[in-house]
Amino acid sequence: MKAAVFHGAQDIRVEEVAEPTGPGPHDVLLRPLWCGICGTDLHEYAMGPIVIPAQPHALNGSQLPQVLGHEFSGEVVEVGSEVTSVRRGQRVSVMPLLYCGECYYCRRGLSHLCQTMACVGLSYDWGGISELAVVPASHVSVLPEEVSDLQGALVEPAAVAAYGVDTAGVSPGDTVLITGAGPIGALAALYASAAGARVFVSEVNPVRADLASSLDVGEVVDPASVDVAAWVKEQTDGVGADAVIECSGNERALQTAISAVRSAGRVSQTGLHTKAASIEPMVLAEHDITLAGTWCYPVSDWPRVIGLVSSGRYPVEKVVTAQIGMDDVVRSGFETLLNPSGDQVKVLVRAR
Repeated sequence: MKAAVFHGAQDIRVEEVAEPTGPGPHDVLLRPLWCGICGTDLHEYAMGPIVIPAQPHALNGSQLPQVLGHEFSGEVVEVGSEVTSVRRGQRVSVMPLLYCGECYYCRRGLSHLCQTMACVGLSYDWGGISELAVVPASHVSVLPEEVSDLQGALVEPAAVAAYGVDTAGVSPGDTVLITGAGPIGALAALYASAAGARVFVSEVNPVRADLASSLDVGEVVDPASVDVAAWVKEQTDGVGADAVIECSGNERALQTAISAVRSAGRVSQTGLHTKAASIEPMVLAEHDITLAGTWCYPVSDWPRVIGLVSSGRYPVEKVVTAQIGMDDVVRSGFETLLNPSGDQVKVLVRAR
């Protein structure tokens, strides 16, 4: 069968690999439908292996080469002998985090912080940019008729964004600033709007700013030409935002977030910083500001997010800017998204 396989930095090959022999007793065999290219995937392609293990992974022994893809929907082709939760022919969305169930964090319901966490499409035998994949049945959620195959592939990044907004304690009527309108920032804006918040978005990249504007969830400002913190305070009678969701992983954006949030407000650091960032801790103390990090999402969140998408309140498909075939995954996917002058924000790959 055909799959997109990571061999090393700048080395992803669409090639023939052996088909799965079939699902284990508690697994399902899927035919992936759509799979998103994530920022983590881009980091791996540009500079990896980072997360992808070069040596056997502690949880499951996986290592290079790696079939890519952890944001995906699929059709159930076959179920294991002990599986009763799904049946052949159903469409599902995959929750890709793999965890031990026994460590300190897993025993406390924090499986996304598992001390030996692995991930489908990054540290596992299979991934979503392939013609077939085996995953644990416990890690798939059935998609209702109202949710498309494409929307099903967006549940994973939608859950990341939702966790960022939820961590900031956003309530109806709150004013929320989103810094960074990449895929996660755009999804965070949609989710905050669905929660009843007044939304502002700060984005310097014109392509991403245009995407944010097209979502029609609030005003979009350019931090290269506007003092965003001052502008937010002007819009809020000098108070500031109730919450800021920092989705860019950029030092200046984090500083802006802390300056723009009101006293006793909340900043959720959802974007991943790849290097150290300088802040003024005294500002946090002086203004009673909560700065909280987020990692992935609660592993039990799939049914809730799917329900929101199904209701129409969380139109995740709006963030998709390109749909491509597997054969074009490097040129039209990874290379385009890494190009500073590229014209795409969120690319989904047709896996079948």
